Amino acid sequence: MTEVQIWQWGLVIASSLVLFFLSPWAKDTNQFFKAVQKKKAPNTFMLMGSLIISWIFAKSITNAANLGLDFGIVGGVAYAGYYLSFAVAGVVIYKMRLHGKYTSIHHFLSSKFGKSAVTIFSILIAFRLFNEVWSNTMVIGSYFGDMGTSPYYWSILVFTGLTLSYVLKGGMSSSIFTDVVQMGLFSVLLAVILFTIFGNDNAIDTTEVLNSGVWSFETGLNLLFAALLQSFSYPFHDPVLTDRGFISSPKVTLKSFLWASVLGATCIILFSIIGVYAQSQGMQGQAAVQVGKAFGTLFLLVINFIMITSAASTLDSTFSSFSKLLALDLNLGNTLKFGRWSMVVIAVLGTVPVFLDAEILSATTISGTMVIGLTPVFLFWKDNASKVSFHLSVFIGLLFGFLLIFNWFPDDLIFTTGKYANLLWINFWGILCCLFVYIIPTWIKK
Repeated sequence: MTEVQIWQWGLVIASSLVLFFLSPWAKDTNQFFKAVQKKKAPNTFMLMGSLIISWIFAKSITNAANLGLDFGIVGGVAYAGYYLSFAVAGVVIYKMRLHGKYTSIHHFLSSKFGKSAVTIFSILIAFRLFNEVWSNTMVIGSYFGDMGTSPYYWSILVFTGLTLSYVLKGGMSSSIFTDVVQMGLFSVLLAVILFTIFGNDNAIDTTEVLNSGVWSFETGLNLLFAALLQSFSYPFHDPVLTDRGFISSPKVTLKSFLWASVLGATCIILFSIIGVYAQSQGMQGQAAVQVGKAFGTLFLLVINFIMITSAASTLDSTFSSFSKLLALDLNLGNTLKFGRWSMVVIAVLGTVPVFLDAEILSATTISGTMVIGLTPVFLFWKDNASKVSFHLSVFIGLLFGFLLIFNWFPDDLIFTTGKYANLLWINFWGILCCLFVYIIPTWIKK
């Protein structure tokens, strides 16, 4: 075991133990599922911090750094486009709560589209949560050893177990409380990284960063426009985000989501500067790892600790959201015991793919395309759409998702070139088709 790995083990164990002892103990279901502490819901700052850090997960900041390496600052801005999701979800949920008096996404769907819609939607988000577990822990494993080695597997098992232990204490209360701590830590570590990059002997300056990319479709704009298009459906299949839209007052929620949209995007762009620096130095491979190695053990540990912090925040949020999905949204058992056992189940099931050598899917591309059918469902939530509208739109969205996965989309309908061109145009045509089939049944009724 190398010196870096020894320190990494120490950071994982020490940080998890600190969070375990700091986490509140939930004594009732309101504390466990809705983060109510002393009869108070989370305030704007807590909710905003929780939203940002739960979305700045291990693979997203890895992607941001790599896109900075590939496309310069344009890559970082492109990936930050997904953070429009917070603003979209914030405004829609605010209006749904204020004017529709809905208490959750499931309440809205069951009221408007019936039980079958709730079932389909629940399968989609359960699959999303399942993927979140293994795809984030595999990033952590890669910092301890190569895929398939004992250190790789042991680090994943220990990390998952330690994260599970502290979130079992308080559920959503633990998740939001520790998110705020992790967000503070992330901010400090990011500041250290940027200070080092701009202050070393081979430093780059702000002008170099701003001029590091080309604003063309081939070099990042394909991804930017795809991200912006997906932002109108993507947030609604992520219960980690939407659960936080119903626990504080509508006004506090809206402010938190709007601030999270701006500050979350800023964090992603700043982190992509690691990739921009790697590009300026002619580095290749995983940008964050290569820059970390270039600056020595201490800097590498800082980067690794950011990964650990962000992965833990996503993982604990995933456990608490899955627990709420089963206990409250699907009404399978509104008890602390059921909630805690649900977390254990998703932790175990979500870790299984790690041992099957699964590839780390990009949560913001394929799964984002699979759910574009939710676009009209939530954007036109006030309209009197029929039940069949929901099913047609969701089905068409899934169909376009499969066209992306298997690369079956006709080239004649792709009007730009370069990486992510197929992603952009499949989403463009897919959303148009979803809107069309969503509206057709209403027209026929008239």
